[in-house]
Amino acid sequence: MLSKILPEKIWTIIDRKVNLKMVNEIRFRVNKPIIIAIGGKNYFLSENGATSNLGSAIFSTKTIIEDIIFRASECSIYSVNEQIKKGFIVTEKGVRIGIAGNIVEENGVIKTMTNFCGCNIRLPHNVKNCSLSAFPFIVSDEGVFNTLIISPPGCGKTTFLKDFVNQLGERQSLNVLLLDERGELDNNLTSNFFDKIGFASKKVGFENGIRSLSPDLIITDEVGQEEDIDAILYASTSGVKVIATTHSDNIETFSHKPLFQKLIDEKVFKRYIVLSKRNGPGTLEGIYNENFSRMMTKF
Repeated sequence: MLSKILPEKIWTIIDRKVNLKMVNEIRFRVNKPIIIAIGGKNYFLSENGATSNLGSAIFSTKTIIEDIIFRASECSIYSVNEQIKKGFIVTEKGVRIGIAGNIVEENGVIKTMTNFCGCNIRLPHNVKNCSLSAFPFIVSDEGVFNTLIISPPGCGKTTFLKDFVNQLGERQSLNVLLLDERGELDNNLTSNFFDKIGFASKKVGFENGIRSLSPDLIITDEVGQEEDIDAILYASTSGVKVIATTHSDNIETFSHKPLFQKLIDEKVFKRYIVLSKRNGPGTLEGIYNENFSRMMTKF
């Protein structure tokens, strides 16, 4: 997929000089060096691949950034404007391209984004068995526990979710609804037991999905708004389990986030999984119960 959206020179260097299996992100900023994240660490992109030497770095331009976004839109910016309004484009292979630029608002409503000045290409990876250490704490003879995966951005939450869907599909025949708000979750999934609702808000996806698809479990990414909390509460009172993710530095910081206080007070989530990129994206830092007591001490 990268070969279709990157300028030929840049793609050739990455294809020949960089191990794509280890690449997490490629960042372009106007008149700044191209940054390539490998195993969670940032490097400059040079003619000879990844380097720490700024002097040999390849610099991006506004033209390069606009060209990448144009190619990612399949030559029709208008057709992906609903995604652009949210700050990203997702390609058919689940590659998400975050976009920096000027937001155009009208009466408090985002209309579009213009004057693109940066983009961040996030490459999805399937890491088989990355959720196995946590799996027995989420799924037991009692069923599936409502679970929230917590980490800063870029620490493997989506990768964890994808592997969990596959692991669950191998072990149980639960009906899973994948609410794929950004089009990233269903790439290369092998499970036979999931339905997908894509590019819908959590409010719409949860309500429509529960009503029409009768899931046992809903899996979704990036909870961050009040209506997301309401959707989770709706599911929990409808007898549907939820596994979701959110951004936070650690369990202590999360426990003081006002947005989640109702869920915390009502102990809706029975498990909290904390990830970092200390030893690379997806490093398991802790598993906690609804009282924030640590359940696993060795990883």
